[in-house]
Amino acid sequence: MSKLGSVSVHKSACQPINSLERKEDIHAYEHLQYSPSRGLGRFNNLHFSKKMAKCLSFTGSADFLYRSFFSYSGLRSVKTEFPDGTTMHCWVPKSHKHSKPNLLLVHGFGANAMWQYGELLHHLMPRFNIYVPDLLFFGESKTDRPERTEAFQAQSVMRLMEAHGVHKMSLVGISYGGFVGYSMAAHFPEAVEKVVLCCTGVCLEEKDLRDGLFEVADLDEAASILMPQTPEKLRELIRFAFARPVMKGVPTYFLSDYIGVFCTDHVEQKKELIQALIKERQLSKVPRIEQPTLIIWGEQDRIFPLELGHRLEKHIGDNAKLVMIKNAGHAVNIEKPKEFAKNLKIVSDRFAVVSTTQERVSSTQALPLAKPMTSQLPNKIKINIL
Repeated sequence: MSKLGSVSVHKSACQPINSLERKEDIHAYEHLQYSPSRGLGRFNNLHFSKKMAKCLSFTGSADFLYRSFFSYSGLRSVKTEFPDGTTMHCWVPKSHKHSKPNLLLVHGFGANAMWQYGELLHHLMPRFNIYVPDLLFFGESKTDRPERTEAFQAQSVMRLMEAHGVHKMSLVGISYGGFVGYSMAAHFPEAVEKVVLCCTGVCLEEKDLRDGLFEVADLDEAASILMPQTPEKLRELIRFAFARPVMKGVPTYFLSDYIGVFCTDHVEQKKELIQALIKERQLSKVPRIEQPTLIIWGEQDRIFPLELGHRLEKHIGDNAKLVMIKNAGHAVNIEKPKEFAKNLKIVSDRFAVVSTTQERVSSTQALPLAKPMTSQLPNKIKINIL
């Protein structure tokens, strides 16, 4: 263990297990998880069984390949533990280049962040220092705290970035990640420079559900689709998410395998995340952000209809620009990765909408946000480099 200021850094060993001779090496090795860049550490039987089951599955194998690709692309897997019982996982640059801007990629519901940004990584790595976190209750991130709002997620991601020494960044938020990214931009304007929001219902209102804007009748139905527990529900989610039919004729086994890997953990907590988004939500309470904002939307989005994209552009005002991608649905980042990446490059190139007339909404008008936890908690945190 080495100490950098007030941050304790635990570096996991990367050597074969038979080379671990010292007690501290064995202790460090116990932090390891199965991944392309390291061996299989010492596990208790239950943990070992889960990992082996994942490795023997099609979805688990694909996840393994994504890990390999992320590592090969120049990122490393890191867990950061905070004193309040919150653990955040993030892919961070192996080598931070001060000449490059920082770009935070915030995922939505579904598989972990690797699956949602894997197709875009090679487009972005040459231009940015890339940070790809798992939001709380997704991937390897979790918390003991009771908060479920996007504001709390935003706080947690901001703490994570500060722990990695990142104080200025642009961000991309897809779907639920857009809610979190918008909250970060609203409450940490000094840190967030430019924003890209993709197919995110930031400007929806609770009454939209009653008024029939969405194809689902209530939150329970929405949750059953966004967190499918049966192959039939997963097929329904795919029909909602993609403009063109995909996975036709895929055996039920593969769908069940995907559900087993990605859809069975933290189900109740994720339902609470959805409820927190919608409950008593009113457009008048959504703050206006000042950052240059690019809004990307799939023309045939059935989860968050295009109307919400126009509503968001109007709400932000002169600082926003809406780009519609044809023949794409909600999963536009997967259906049209090249076109999506082309628009992301605008963040560092040509997109520079500037307005000095917008007045920042006061904190009393913004979405509820607790006092920044960086002032409430001890400074010492633990970072496990996996």
